[in-house]
Amino acid sequence: MSAAGDAGTGVVIWMTGLSGAGKSTLASALHARLAALGRASIVLDGDVLRAGLNADLGFTPADRTENLRRVAHVAALFRQQGFIAIAAVISPEHRHRQAARDIVGAGFVEVFVDAPLQVCEARDVKGLYARARRGEIADFTGISGPFDTPVAPDITIATDRLPLGRAVDQLLDHLAAKGYLPAQGR
Repeated sequence: MSAAGDAGTGVVIWMTGLSGAGKSTLASALHARLAALGRASIVLDGDVLRAGLNADLGFTPADRTENLRRVAHVAALFRQQGFIAIAAVISPEHRHRQAARDIVGAGFVEVFVDAPLQVCEARDVKGLYARARRGEIADFTGISGPFDTPVAPDITIATDRLPLGRAVDQLLDHLAAKGYLPAQGR
């Protein structure tokens, strides 16, 4: 038995997408479903990590890169202990996601949490998109800062077209197909 509660292998589920795409919501729902299945998981939410572990970092290109490097290393540590680490982070550029994949190594699953910009803006309870459009936030991902759409993610979840429960089902099916979870009993 591993620290994760069974003989399974740890995995990092790296959720990328625009602010408001549904990464945190999906990560929390997946975490709850995994707990119900007896699998130990942890959610590494970008906003939460920026308030603690990465509170010393801003949003300059160098700080974004360092933020994601730290998240990847923490996720890799959990994976090495047999946990399912769910990283819900914007990771706007291809190079960020490739660096995370290189740090984690085997057991890295890139999930593109896809929602159109208009949907993300409509979901924005913090008003960040409106502030970015007024020029109050520089380099805001998707408005004045880049977001490189993933070219070949392991799985894409279209949160504007898929109910949350079905999105979690798709992720669990993908993890089972890749051997990270048993196929039956889900």
